[in-house]
Amino acid sequence: MDGKNRRINVDIERKWMRITIDHCVGGEILKLNIDEAKNLKEQLDNTIEDHLQRQNIRID
Repeated sequence: MDGKNRRINVDIERKWMRITIDHCVGGEILKLNIDEAKNLKEQLDNTIEDHLQRQNIRID
């Protein structure tokens, strides 16, 4: 999917973290409590780090 057609917003809604993902055919809303949001952040950090490390590996 082309990132130009997608917008991701993160807001606070009372006791929830609201993540809204808008794309050309609709959208999704996720409401996470603080523990779920922290868990998601940790998973994203780990996955991004893994992805960056894999980019540095050359396959000859």
